[in-house]
Amino acid sequence: MRAMNLLFRGRASVIYSDVKGHQVYASAEWISHSLSNPPADLEAIRSPCIALRIPRVLLLGAYDRVPRREIRFSRRNIYLRDGHLCQYCGRVYREEELNLDHVVPRDVGGKTSWENIVTACVRCNSRKANRLPEQAGMTLRRVPAKPKWRLVVASSLSTDEAEVWKEFLEVTPSGQLPWRA
Repeated sequence: MRAMNLLFRGRASVIYSDVKGHQVYASAEWISHSLSNPPADLEAIRSPCIALRIPRVLLLGAYDRVPRREIRFSRRNIYLRDGHLCQYCGRVYREEELNLDHVVPRDVGGKTSWENIVTACVRCNSRKANRLPEQAGMTLRRVPAKPKWRLVVASSLSTDEAEVWKEFLEVTPSGQLPWRA
């Protein structure tokens, strides 16, 4: 509802993507577009007189500040950051088959932080044990780092929504969305 409020108060425009590319619509233009291209049942906001397409992407006309987002350090967010991939063997696993591993073990001063925790399968975590990866003859696939808040926001999108937003969110070098890889 907030999106429609912003649109009809002139504070935002709709960015619509199709085979022709991106088009930007003001509220009156969006109404015309909705009338000439009737939306499917689940893609509409209906009133007794009109059915409007639900805008998927809005362009704000102005904003005073970008909200600061802190990503909560949690097991689930570590799994999302690492894409459910064991950072030692490189295989993808279900959550129940993964552990969290301290790259630098706690008993030698390793902290529990974004920069020192990675996902590891049970086999690799047991093999590494309480050693540094080099001591265990193992290498990390990727250096752990705190993820950008866009990753967490993006992970909550459905596959259809993610396709619409793909151009506006972080994409990996392979062209994949990081949480769908």
